[in-house]
Amino acid sequence: MDAVLEILGVSGVIILGILLILIGFIGSVLPALPGVPLAALSVILVHFTLYPYPWYILAIVILLTLAISIIDYVVPIWGTKKLGGSKQGVRGSTIGLVIGALISLGSGGLGIIALFAGPFLGAYIGELYFAKTDQKTALRSAWGSLLGFVAGTLGKLLVVVIITIIFIAGLIQYF
Repeated sequence: MDAVLEILGVSGVIILGILLILIGFIGSVLPALPGVPLAALSVILVHFTLYPYPWYILAIVILLTLAISIIDYVVPIWGTKKLGGSKQGVRGSTIGLVIGALISLGSGGLGIIALFAGPFLGAYIGELYFAKTDQKTALRSAWGSLLGFVAGTLGKLLVVVIITIIFIAGLIQYF
């Protein structure tokens, strides 16, 4: 990694780390980007080039990254099922999430609405039209999907904030 420092310099390492963290924040909201793992790379970059973090700090970053990555896939499914959703509702939620993310990438300020509406509408349509459930069950499933998505997003944002603090602490130690 000395070659990275030699090529980029201290300023380049810092700028690359900041870019990884910014992408991490964006990826915490947009499901297409692996936000937390990219943000975690900023700490790894600093560790091997500017400041060697203690082993337990690296372990915390790695464990948080792995845990939130797993939780991010489980929580929306769990939320949908917990509020009475079926397999069709879970599939609809997933499809709605992908469609919502694509719409949000291709639109302006209204994209955030599509990002949150996608899983909700997908679960609702999946329950109502494919699982043939009643409207009340379909709405409960849709709310579960939305709550699961929001919980996962907040969890990812929290982990990226923690990673940002660790990144900044490493820079402070370096200087």
